[in-house]
Amino acid sequence: MPVTGLTRFRTVLERTLEAWLVFLIVAMTTVVVLAAIWRKAGASFVWYDEVGSIMLAWITYYGAALAALKRGHIGFDGILLAMPYRWRIGAAAIAEIVVFAFFIVLAWTGWQVLQVLQGMRLISLPWVPIQITQSVIPIGAILFIICEVLSLPEYWHRLREKISADEAEIAEHLEAQETLRP
Repeated sequence: MPVTGLTRFRTVLERTLEAWLVFLIVAMTTVVVLAAIWRKAGASFVWYDEVGSIMLAWITYYGAALAALKRGHIGFDGILLAMPYRWRIGAAAIAEIVVFAFFIVLAWTGWQVLQVLQGMRLISLPWVPIQITQSVIPIGAILFIICEVLSLPEYWHRLREKISADEAEIAEHLEAQETLRP
């Protein structure tokens, strides 16, 4: 596959999302472990529940975008690939339109929520604006749309060639193994 600007952008976005998610998971793990230790010692962080749930939401939204980029969400390849070509393409197009419509509405609604939350702050950490914590909704939705668009060419190719996601993953793994051999 030739390396294009779009391919490079996709790779950079994938690595950035992976690094951000690793950071969030390590940070959340650290917070949970420290909170458990402090609670066992007879004290607890007043901000733990609020911050922990926010971090989990961030991991969920950014992880969903990464999964969209890798086409790693639950799908029904077997049903789709069993359809005749025209039905397969039509069903996939309708599904993509529904997904895009949902995330456009989510991004718009998330933006509206941010406007309503203007000036509000976290209860346990009053120096943190709620807009920052809830910004994940529109940002995550827009990232999901971008990732879905970037993964579309490969997805349409697989649909045309009647290749399941599992077969594509196996082929990618084998190709990676071949490049590692001397």
